[in-house]
Amino acid sequence: MTNLPSLQQLRFLAALAEHQHFSRAATACHVTQSTLSAGLQELEQRLGVSLVERSHRRVLLTPLGGEILVRGRRLLRDAEDLTELARAAREPLSGPLRLGVIPTIGAYFIPAVMRGLAAAFPRLKLYLREEQSDPLLEKLDRGQLDLLLIALPYDTGELETMALGEDHILAAMPARHRLARSRQIGREELSREPLLLMEDGHCLRSHALRACRLGKAGDNEEFQGTSLRTLLQMTAGGLGVTLLPEMAVASEITPGSGLVARRLVGDPSRSIALAWRRGCARKQEFRSFGRYLKSVLDGTKSPV
Repeated sequence: MTNLPSLQQLRFLAALAEHQHFSRAATACHVTQSTLSAGLQELEQRLGVSLVERSHRRVLLTPLGGEILVRGRRLLRDAEDLTELARAAREPLSGPLRLGVIPTIGAYFIPAVMRGLAAAFPRLKLYLREEQSDPLLEKLDRGQLDLLLIALPYDTGELETMALGEDHILAAMPARHRLARSRQIGREELSREPLLLMEDGHCLRSHALRACRLGKAGDNEEFQGTSLRTLLQMTAGGLGVTLLPEMAVASEITPGSGLVARRLVGDPSRSIALAWRRGCARKQEFRSFGRYLKSVLDGTKSPV
């Protein structure tokens, strides 16, 4: 019989690859450094190959170690799915759920989600991770997250997605701006204004450009920001016009903000969606959770 690696050994290898340091990897695995080192040495002995390059300055995986890591992570995810399948059969939507969410959804939608969560799923423990789309997709692939709440269109690879609803893209400007008198704003009007947009890496940037029917930002892009709130503050200061999702209106376009929001011609939108790994054992649970999120989203529409 083949002497197979243990899941613990594969978990040690994954932690070492992530932290590139024996002590930090051991801490992440809640074991001593000697236990982690011994486990990795036993893994190498079982496989008959070298997986780790050890030096005084840093720790790296060998090329073969990197290939084995990819397959090892897949085995770890499958083992977790097996456990979650059994747990879900006993108690659907109970226990921990690790949800990744992008900032332009999390800040404006999650508070409403949390208000009714305990009543809808009293045994659910929701852990949130807020990051840009690409890092979240990577963490989902590695099994560090169970589920993502993102905005489409976005390249999600082979993930399964569940659409929850549409979130329109609006233009925000100072209340005294000349365009504030318009009910809808067209592309040509926007092209004559300094545009304040999110920097590359934020999906809201691509959604904003698509809303303006631009393949890329034009000569009128004035500034790239790291947060929507910063862009809105600069907009209030008269530095330009920015684009924002409709779900942000209630929080950001308040009487004291000095801003107004106006719809764009064609009423462009982004799609709010859940995403999970294809073949995940918890997909029925996730769809049930998605139906709850959809009901919350439908109740947060802000008329403009």
